[in-house]
Amino acid sequence: MDQHQKAPNLDSLSTINKDGSKFNIHPADVKGSFTIRRRLTAWALIAVYIILPWIQINGYPAVFIDLAERRFHFFGLTLLTQDFWVFFFLVSGLAFALFVLASLVGRVWCGWFCPYTVFLEHLYRRIERFIDGDAPKRRKLDAAPMSSSKAFKRISKWGLYIIASCILAHIFLAYFISIPKVWENMRQSPGEHISQFLFILAFTGIFTFCFGWFREQFCIILCPYGRFQSALTDDQTVTVFYDDQRGEPRGKIRKNDTSEKGDCIDCRRCVQVCPTGIDIRNGLQLECVACSSCIDACNDIMRKVKRPTGLIRYDSSAGINTGKRKIIRPRILLYLVFTLFGLGALSATFVSKAKPFYAGLTRMRQTTYSASAEGVRNTFVIHITNKRNRSATYSIELLDSEHAGLNVENRTLEVSALGNDSITLSVLSPIAEYNGPLDIEFKVTADDDSSQKLAARFLGPNPSLYKEDISQK
Repeated sequence: MDQHQKAPNLDSLSTINKDGSKFNIHPADVKGSFTIRRRLTAWALIAVYIILPWIQINGYPAVFIDLAERRFHFFGLTLLTQDFWVFFFLVSGLAFALFVLASLVGRVWCGWFCPYTVFLEHLYRRIERFIDGDAPKRRKLDAAPMSSSKAFKRISKWGLYIIASCILAHIFLAYFISIPKVWENMRQSPGEHISQFLFILAFTGIFTFCFGWFREQFCIILCPYGRFQSALTDDQTVTVFYDDQRGEPRGKIRKNDTSEKGDCIDCRRCVQVCPTGIDIRNGLQLECVACSSCIDACNDIMRKVKRPTGLIRYDSSAGINTGKRKIIRPRILLYLVFTLFGLGALSATFVSKAKPFYAGLTRMRQTTYSASAEGVRNTFVIHITNKRNRSATYSIELLDSEHAGLNVENRTLEVSALGNDSITLSVLSPIAEYNGPLDIEFKVTADDDSSQKLAARFLGPNPSLYKEDISQK
């Protein structure tokens, strides 16, 4: 074994030394079908992260959390501050979707789709490999005393880390203020937008620290998802497994060796490529993110020694031991029901909120109703928020006013693009027509014929006492 490598065990973390200090892991390069697919997936996700703020839908970025105006634009749908409760269904739906995924395929999310893993493995580690070389060279460089060559490599590597982190931080900021605003701020003095400048500094530092030094410790120590694994997985969960029935007893290939051995030749290639430094042959462990690097590494060795591939593979514990797997299980169905409920409620809410405007109704403050010889009068305030990026005109009318004997003047209101305004309506029930409180309904119609109905309660005194009192006066 390389003197700079550490033998993994089940008693302590491979990323921590006995004195509590951090042990730097340098996973070796690996080639194979899973690695290619995972890399293509990662670059597609990075491309999506970069491109989304540039895509314009209805005049706004595809995903835009507009904190200044307290609006959220999501692929053409605009949610206002009062609509943010719908994110409960989004979060709960995605949480149970992760539960389903973890129950079915373990921590595949962590190894393939998690943004942290994507940036770490496919951006920052690529920078490190470019500057410092392959795994043996990196370990040798770590152990070497400081020299001009090592200093140059360290400065170059961390310089590129900072540049990459700064770019990622600016893109992240664009999700909150838009790309044009980021570009405008970059050309101005930091003092003119100090909060955004501090945001960039903070996240550049956070990204550099996490991806440059903290690395896999985040997944092992801080991320709660790995802690759920023991509760979400069972013997039928498909994840990365070592087939000990086929591989044991392991041993090196030697000429004239007549002892019975398994297919594992104890080359430790699976340990060398693991990004969290574990030995998958020790069984399923918290640190395993199901990234499949050990599968490609082992398959490559098996082909070289002319033995069947799949000694390490995606399988379940039951599949390894019995050859049979059961995908549909009670917990899967339960998690799936909760997932469908959350995402279904979210979809229904999005459909209901996809209207081009929002209208709300309140009663005039400090007035319930007023009664006089003319009749009973209620005053309402209609609030309209225009969700479109152009001004719009709205007409307000009271439905079935003639049937109820109510008098109200139909009104119109023009609201600026993404603006909001209100209008006051006075509803009168003449004394001869007044028969007590009743339910009424307003209709708000936009200039594109979209409409929304608002229910209200017309209040007033007891009709007989009211009319008697007026007649006596």
